[in-house]
Amino acid sequence: MAVSATLVKELRDRTGLGMMECKKALAETDGDIDVAIENLRKASGLKAAKKADRTAAEGVVASKVADDGSSAVVVEVNSETDFVARDAGFLGFVGMIVDRAFSEKTVDIAALVDAGVEDARQTLVQKIGENIGVRRVTRVEAPAGGVVGAYVHSNNRIAVLVELKGGDLELAKDVAMHVAAVNPQVVSPADMPAEVVEKEKDIIRAQPDMAGKPAEIVEKMMTGRINKFLKESSLIEQAFVKDPEVTVGNLVKKAGAEVVSFTRYEVGEGIEKKQEDFAAEVAAQVAASKK
Repeated sequence: MAVSATLVKELRDRTGLGMMECKKALAETDGDIDVAIENLRKASGLKAAKKADRTAAEGVVASKVADDGSSAVVVEVNSETDFVARDAGFLGFVGMIVDRAFSEKTVDIAALVDAGVEDARQTLVQKIGENIGVRRVTRVEAPAGGVVGAYVHSNNRIAVLVELKGGDLELAKDVAMHVAAVNPQVVSPADMPAEVVEKEKDIIRAQPDMAGKPAEIVEKMMTGRINKFLKESSLIEQAFVKDPEVTVGNLVKKAGAEVVSFTRYEVGEGIEKKQEDFAAEVAAQVAASKK
């Protein structure tokens, strides 16, 4: 049967493989995408080294917490497509990485990905046909009398560690869930970097309603808006996501605790994704096939 460009693009989006390879796979399965994916995964002969320059901006985050809340780790492992991020083999590799980071108490990626782990990564790359990499690892130790709790969102794309002085694991997990949902910038207003505050002031000064006002009025309006910005951006000043009638700060204070720090990972944040022109790629590969 004739294979449409739409089907080819869908298979390519789901697997990250080349256009011509996807077209051939679909032709062999009469357009059945699921069977084509299975065949591609079984028969892919692509070399792992050829994947190394591809942008891996998808993937998952994962965490592990000590039973007593004394320590925790969070990791991000990337793949090229969301499709692979749901693969059992890929998730097994992620589990191996987070277990090793936890047991060896290290955030050194080079130490984590030693010869044995690198062999496992290369084997997985060859099997799946995508670039895969361990991007970052954070480990947090609880303060004396405190705990570290974690929350991983159900889609495995956001993970948070929260360090409390006092409190318990349930409270730490609740605060971590809030951080995952609301994404505060800092723990408290005092933690906001001066350069961020100054940038916000520049934005406020440039707003139309500031034009022509006396300096003292501008300053008064500036103070009010900066305070609002700090309140909205600071964890302990935010309304708790599970009970908006109380702030996160009051929630932990009532439990005799204090937020020391939080770490929030979101898959792919900060990675510049390559924008591909599918039509241009099709044309280039067709032209190359005719040579």
